[in-house]
Amino acid sequence: MEDSKLKSHRRRGIYLLPNLFTTAALFAGFYAILAADQNRFEAAALAIFAAMILDGIDGRIARLTRTQSAFGAEYDSLSDMVAFGVAPALVMYDWALAGLGKVGWLAAFVYTAGAALRLARFNTQLGNSDKRYFQGLPSPSAAAIPTAAIWIGADNHLNGADFAWIAAILTASTGLLMVSNFRYHSFKELSLHDRRVPFIMTVMVMLIFAFVVIDPPIVLFVLAIGYAFSGPILTLIHLRRWRMERQREKNTNKL
Repeated sequence: MEDSKLKSHRRRGIYLLPNLFTTAALFAGFYAILAADQNRFEAAALAIFAAMILDGIDGRIARLTRTQSAFGAEYDSLSDMVAFGVAPALVMYDWALAGLGKVGWLAAFVYTAGAALRLARFNTQLGNSDKRYFQGLPSPSAAAIPTAAIWIGADNHLNGADFAWIAAILTASTGLLMVSNFRYHSFKELSLHDRRVPFIMTVMVMLIFAFVVIDPPIVLFVLAIGYAFSGPILTLIHLRRWRMERQREKNTNKL
């Protein structure tokens, strides 16, 4: 009886662990909103990036400890909605969009609605989609774009109101990319459990860390924009290959 009680307590502790990281990510998103209300935009940006790191950790811990659950998946989605859907939009609104009036809050709402629809579509496609790709820009990657832009502005003491229209276009466009049909690499085929990896991959990881340390906000913004553009490019490549295969099949049938 004592052994069964100990096992029960262990199970509860293990299942609690990934949800603690999810809660921490949720808190980081909530803190970012509060910091933006106090005009502490650099702190708000750092909080959102911290939420991204925590969001990546909780899923890996759940898989490593085999503690995935329906509750954890739903809780993670709600946390993502706050940290990557609501927080970036409100922080951007406080920093640059408020002066635009209705256009400003509309751009922020487009981003928030895009994040909500993106998460809802992702949850309904679990188990049916190709795990190598995401359909639409993932919400953490989307959040990195306006957040890094805000961080650049705060780090260089720029007035967000001077870039209001650019910020509105950037925010709304990012929201639309989340609900687009563009395909994005998920990189889930790369496993940390693999004993051997190409040497060039190690070099690339080292270079990325080195560049991020040089100027974190600018490098993160460039990486986020590059990933955002990779979706349309990847989709066009796949469409071109599909059309070429269809053309070959037609030519073969004619012969």
